[in-house]
Amino acid sequence: MSNLKMKEAALIYLDRSGGLQKFIDDCKYYNDSKQSYAVYRFKILINPSDVVELDAELGNHILHQPLKAAEVFQSVCFIAVKTLSLIGQLQTETQINIVLKLTHLPPLPSYGLDLCEFPLDYTSQRFYMMQGIVIAMTTITKYTQGARFLCSDEACPLSKGFQYIRVHVPGATESATIRNDFLCNLCASSLQEDRKFRVLGDKQIVEIIATKALRAFQGYSNNQPFRFQSLTIFLRVPSGISDNFRCLLSLTSSSCWKFTAILANIFASQITPPGTYNLLKLCLLMSLVQTTDRNKELEDCLDILIITSDTLLIDRLLNFSINLVPRGIRHLVSTEIFPTLSRNKYGTGAVSIQAGSALLAKGGICFIGDLASHKKDKLEQLQTVLESRSITVYIPGKKFGEDIDQQMTFPVQCSFWSFVDVDSSSRRNAQKINTLIGQMDCSLIPANLVEAFGLLINCNESSPCHPFLPTVQHTLNKAINPEGLFYAASRQFTTEDFEKLLAFAKNLNVEFSLEAERMTHGYYLASRRIRTGSVCGSKLSASALKYLVFLSEAHARLNLRNKVLKEDVLIAALLFETSLTLKYGATVFCVAPNAVFPFELYNEEYLEQRDLYLTQCQQQLEQFIATYGPGTTIFSSDE
Repeated sequence: MSNLKMKEAALIYLDRSGGLQKFIDDCKYYNDSKQSYAVYRFKILINPSDVVELDAELGNHILHQPLKAAEVFQSVCFIAVKTLSLIGQLQTETQINIVLKLTHLPPLPSYGLDLCEFPLDYTSQRFYMMQGIVIAMTTITKYTQGARFLCSDEACPLSKGFQYIRVHVPGATESATIRNDFLCNLCASSLQEDRKFRVLGDKQIVEIIATKALRAFQGYSNNQPFRFQSLTIFLRVPSGISDNFRCLLSLTSSSCWKFTAILANIFASQITPPGTYNLLKLCLLMSLVQTTDRNKELEDCLDILIITSDTLLIDRLLNFSINLVPRGIRHLVSTEIFPTLSRNKYGTGAVSIQAGSALLAKGGICFIGDLASHKKDKLEQLQTVLESRSITVYIPGKKFGEDIDQQMTFPVQCSFWSFVDVDSSSRRNAQKINTLIGQMDCSLIPANLVEAFGLLINCNESSPCHPFLPTVQHTLNKAINPEGLFYAASRQFTTEDFEKLLAFAKNLNVEFSLEAERMTHGYYLASRRIRTGSVCGSKLSASALKYLVFLSEAHARLNLRNKVLKEDVLIAALLFETSLTLKYGATVFCVAPNAVFPFELYNEEYLEQRDLYLTQCQQQLEQFIATYGPGTTIFSSDE
């Protein structure tokens, strides 16, 4: 009866906390998956205070016997799966693996683990809190979360089904889950693993010491011998992304393009409906994961300039995006983008240098709004910064009471986002200049400034990335219910999920594969060759290769990969070629404006069609490189 009461309390808690709906959504991903699973892993977020208030016995189990508490939730979840027919492939309760994630522990001494305090409780298998300093760590390796075994005797009824399931439990070694000496309980024959059902996860081992032990290295030992004990901790699945994104990544693992396509499709569904502005949203996500101050020598930035007729929606979309990173700065017209000088207000006579929006956005994004809102001298300054990635402040000595002039140079480590309104009165009344096929009329923007932005994106009503009707419907719905979530994507992939995904992707160290590196250089040299004239020289700046590298790295990071593949280079080349076409017109390597998203993403069938289309584009890119790239007769020895 006690166990039944705890199951009822567990179900009530899941229902009240929203955990039941999340469980149902997770089940849907497993049910729709084509992958075979021996074990279905679910994470349940638990607030111990709420559970104790609901049922003291269940709360006590969670805090002091978490493995038994997990069995209670396992039973509840299995009943839910069978009652609601959530996962058709699930057969036994042991196939459900429940991981309890606590929001906090009671702030009491018994819940803290301090290696400097004795005696230590080595027997309790429960949650503890500990603060320490990491002194060693391993690389991330794989471990087995669950596996399926079958009786080797085909005549045995246990040679089929899911009666023998091995699940990793905290504290267990790999050999406890996977061994070759398991025997059948029915006929005593040996058990064999069905490897296609093995479920793997990531693990990392770290060694930490108590913070008090650091004093031994700070001269407090009084020359006395000392010894400190490190604690070894196993971190399981240290990916830092939500379960929904982890499941989505697994479902799309067969393709190098599907995961990022779905990300772009569902991103910012609070602002614009899924399926709209996919090209722009993909570029924004790539800029968000690429921009960081992790590398002090290279400025890994992706600057974006958008040509649009709907400045209000674009402004909302960009403003939403910058709030997903710690250093997303919305520049105000009343302030300065770059550092300025003023007299020190404290009367010391020293010069005060005000940082400005760009320096405040270090390692993040500086959204400067409409370019038309900035004066000519500020735009010239912006162009210089985009080209040099630094800003120099000159301090005139006479003006500030000094004998000599001074100057200070600051690195600018942020990406700049901006847009241009093509429907403004000044642009509508301006005389149109003759343009080439595919070229945008950007005559009112300084040509060098347009060139300084890495990507130029066209988002107006006549472009493929601007479906008009869904946007109107979304706007009307938002006007009626501003806080409403109108799409399943908004509920399944929350803003917090995207924040975690971006934070994790930004910190990935990526490197180029050999074929990706060759394709990048081949495309750059071929594109430079066909855009080189006898009078004005090449239209591609020296920074073009750098942007290609950054775009390829960004797509790999967004795919949560450490290796840049040729599929990443293809996306980079298509985005870059689309931008070049808007700037200078089309060339022999003619790329459609909607090449990255040729179809509207409704279901898996459309994703398959997109993959086939991109595969054809990759073949065309390889042919373009073979014809115009290095090693061809079209190149001179100097080139």
